[in-house]
Amino acid sequence: MDKYRKRSRKLCIATLIVTFICFVTNVIAQDAASIEAYTATTEVVSEASLPSTVGDLVLGLNTVWMLLAAMLVFFMQSGFALVEAGFTRVKNTANILMKNLVDFTFGSLLYWFIGFGLMFGVGSFVGMPHFFDLSFFDSELPVEGFLVFQTVFCATAATIVSGAMAERTKFFVYLIYSLAICALIYPISGHWTWGGGWLMNEEGSSFMMRTFGTVFHDFAGSTIVHSVGGWLALVGTAILGPRIGKYGKDGKSRAIPGHNLTLACLGVFILWFGWFGFNPGSQLAAAGEEDRFAISHVFLTTNLSACAGGFFALVVSWFKYGKPSLSLTLNGVLAGLVGITAGCDLVSPAGAAIIGAISGIVMIYSVDFIDKVLKIDDPVGASSVHGVCGFLGTVLTGLLATEEGLFYGGDAGFLGAQAFGAVIIGIWALVAGFILFKGLDMLFGLRVSKRIEEEGLDIYEHGESAYN
Repeated sequence: MDKYRKRSRKLCIATLIVTFICFVTNVIAQDAASIEAYTATTEVVSEASLPSTVGDLVLGLNTVWMLLAAMLVFFMQSGFALVEAGFTRVKNTANILMKNLVDFTFGSLLYWFIGFGLMFGVGSFVGMPHFFDLSFFDSELPVEGFLVFQTVFCATAATIVSGAMAERTKFFVYLIYSLAICALIYPISGHWTWGGGWLMNEEGSSFMMRTFGTVFHDFAGSTIVHSVGGWLALVGTAILGPRIGKYGKDGKSRAIPGHNLTLACLGVFILWFGWFGFNPGSQLAAAGEEDRFAISHVFLTTNLSACAGGFFALVVSWFKYGKPSLSLTLNGVLAGLVGITAGCDLVSPAGAAIIGAISGIVMIYSVDFIDKVLKIDDPVGASSVHGVCGFLGTVLTGLLATEEGLFYGGDAGFLGAQAFGAVIIGIWALVAGFILFKGLDMLFGLRVSKRIEEEGLDIYEHGESAYN
């Protein structure tokens, strides 16, 4: 019996050993086969997915950078919506938000349909329209991505006007002039500059080279985007007229406080964040050594100018009005951002701080002048922040650019080119805006009725309120 048990035990142990050896062998074989199959698959996938050249990898990275910047600039739409809503009264909040939404939706469609061709097509005064067709545009970067990048800049120019003309403009008329800005006014002046038009023509026989010896420079749009929007806002607001109760019988300006500075402050932070796509993204490249240093420099100058603009607006408002004004400080930050946008690639960090400081200070006096002297009611200060500071920053680039600037040993040619370009584009925006707004006012009337303005546009224009 004991022998039988011992034999059985040995047999079980032997069986277990053999089974274990077979199991381990099988696992090893399967793992080896799996590894071999995985390695082969990986090699196939890797060979298929790796770019054929280093150039393809660089182009891919630059494309991602451009699209990421476009996303940041698109996010600025929410910043504009919050700033404008916060600086205006509660009864018009839904109307403000709706207009900022429509700016981008309708503007994108119109810019794709006709604006992009007018801006980047072949032509001297204006580009050849290419309705819905993008094949005319030749670039290393994908044309679809470049269209999106340019679209968000166009929407920015259009949405600047909505804040200045807030609280008394008919919604359907707003749709018409917003579409006109995106389809015609912005693309035409944009063609003169970013589209390769006469202000940027570097040929020796061109007007700019013969007159100034250099061309107009606006890296990310102090004039091309912000000043155009600001001057359109100024002329539109002048034709529209002030809000009821803004000016007393004695002609003195009365403050109409916004309903929510918390929203306005959040909006400014969003705009500040989005500007890091607006300015550095305009480099349109990030892969090479030159590009990565360029976008880092632009990032720094953009931030320094914003900080200087906010700080000096705070200080001046404190001395001027006896209290440090939050609303003016917020607009000071935006003034610094607008001012640096033209020359953020050319000026030093110190130069950026100077531009921001000057922009923040001038903005306060510009708001005061437009409100109390010109009697133009701009609820959010868009005309000063974008129009005046956009012009100012462009001209200051002619003084503070480290290579061609007058303060750095350059001649007056570059300064002249900057001033001339800013003036010409400003005149274009003012004249085109006057024709547009005056025509709409004569045909449809820009302004809502007195009752609607007093009770609020939300219910009468949209049938709903932002707060319930």
